[in-house]
Amino acid sequence: MMLRRPLALILATGLLLVAGCAGDDLADDDKGGDDKASGGGKVTLGSQAFDEAALVTAMYAALLENDGYDVDTKLVDTRPAYLNELPGDIDIAPEYLAGLGDQLNTDANGEGSAPISTSDTQETLDAMAPLLEEKGITLLDTSEANSQNAYFVTQEFSDSEGVTALSDLEGQSVTLAAAPDCKGRDDCLAGLTEVYGIDVTLEPLGYASPETFQAVLDGEAQLGQTSTFDGTLEEQGLLLLEDDRGIQPAQNLVPAVSTEFLEANPDVEDTLNGLMAALSNDVLADLLVSVSVDREPVEDVAQQFLEDEGLL
Repeated sequence: MMLRRPLALILATGLLLVAGCAGDDLADDDKGGDDKASGGGKVTLGSQAFDEAALVTAMYAALLENDGYDVDTKLVDTRPAYLNELPGDIDIAPEYLAGLGDQLNTDANGEGSAPISTSDTQETLDAMAPLLEEKGITLLDTSEANSQNAYFVTQEFSDSEGVTALSDLEGQSVTLAAAPDCKGRDDCLAGLTEVYGIDVTLEPLGYASPETFQAVLDGEAQLGQTSTFDGTLEEQGLLLLEDDRGIQPAQNLVPAVSTEFLEANPDVEDTLNGLMAALSNDVLADLLVSVSVDREPVEDVAQQFLEDEGLL
């Protein structure tokens, strides 16, 4: 989970502290018991603050509130900031398949460990299985919506330098405006340098953040990071470059749920699986234009979509 026509709505507000309702009391009072089988009680969602993630998280929240849950949402800058609390203070995370798998792998085996994700969804799921079990996380259904990292330049830069694909930048030195966790990732800095042979200087301005877009528009960075769902680029005079050497893994949207929470609240499975079945790349691209270009609140866009789909 942009900028312009005005700049985007959802800015990361820094690392938000998770509310301190801990351990046994929370499990006994809010998460346990047969009364939860039909919905109700407290649930905390953890996700990132860029537009796309915030929009999908708002969908989760609306659906769970409709089921009777008291929903608290924590939007932060980076995946580790909430993943470290799942399970625990975070119950559910609207996730991206490969991003989650590779982060769990890094947490378990250290920085520099080979990524376990591939471009194949099932292969990635199979590779993640032991890490998920150890962590105490259950994945629900994956969506066909597959949000991958993507990289853009200005149309002016593309025209003047003859750049339409990432391989056209081979041997060049560029400044990349991207997420702070881009460093070392095969779908970001490592892939751009090792697979594409680009000399990259990273400016950690955020994933699809207003600062990232502005840096590219102002010429302070030649390359910016966004999502394959981004429908705002053409209007801004920006062009998505083709990933012609295929460094992007399977990034299907998927609910990641605390196994303990799911066992106590099995109704959330059908609720969130229904959402996953309704999402696609085209659907999310259209919805994100409403958020990022038309500046509609993510809660309003999420509510309208869910009502239109008959999910609410």
